[in-house]
Formats: sequence, structure tokens, C-alpha cells
Amino acid sequence: MRALVQRVSRASVSVEGREVSAIGPGLVVLLGIRRGDTEEEGDWLADKVRALRIFPDTEGRMNEPLGDRDVLCVSQFTLYGNPRKGNRPSYVEAAAPELAEPLYERFCERMEARRGVFGAMMEVELVNDGPVTLLVDSPGG
Repeated sequence: MRALVQRVSRASVSVEGREVSAIGPGLVVLLGIRRGDTEEEGDWLADKVRALRIFPDTEGRMNEPLGDRDVLCVSQFTLYGNPRKGNRPSYVEAAAPELAEPLYERFCERMEARRGVFGAMMEVELVNDGPVTLLVDSPGG
């Protein structure tokens, strides 16, 4: 399981021109789920993201975890796109929707995240705060 974590001032997700979720200061998590990923890996990743000390403390250093800030989580199978051969990425490592969706929902619940619409064509708007962007992999990769 893989998460691209972005610290944001605000963010929103729209589907077919209609806003479905929005947050203020917090994190946008683009979540990729790989074939063979487990609930345990998802729980580990959610706990890791929640504990990342990437928000400024009173002295302006990145030293504070998420705390009560918002989270917006968007499913993102393309995080497992492999562009090594040719010019069109291969997505064979990405989990099939019937495996990925329950793991995505579990991750979102554990993060208490607002969410996009699984499998939909989404427009994600965000304002990076910093910018601070991290790629975090579960222990299984």
C-alpha cells in the first residue's frame, strides 16, 4: 500500500462538476492499493500517516502530528503505475477494485477521513501548505 501525503491549507474533490468533499487545513492522502495488500498493512499505514510530524510547532519547525486537522483521502491506483517499459504505464501491480475498495474504506475509517468517490473520475483541487509532500509505503511495499 502506498500513500502520497500532502500537507494542505485546503482541498476539495469534485465528480461531474459537483463537489463531494472538502477540507480546511490538514492532509490530502492519495492512496494506492497493490495486489496482495492486507488490512494490517492498511492499518499500519493509516497509523503512520496520522503520526507523521509534518505540521509546524510554535517555533515553525515541522514537529507536530495531524492532531485534530482534516484528512481528505482519494483512491489512486495510478500510484502503482509502472512506466519502465514503453510510454504507457502498466498497472498490473494495482489491486483489482473488489480488493481495493474495502481496504480504501477501512483506511478512510481509521483516518476519520473525508473521501472522494472510489473508482470515479475525480477533480482534486488543493493548496499545498509548504509545500510538504511525502511518499509513504506500507512495510509490504
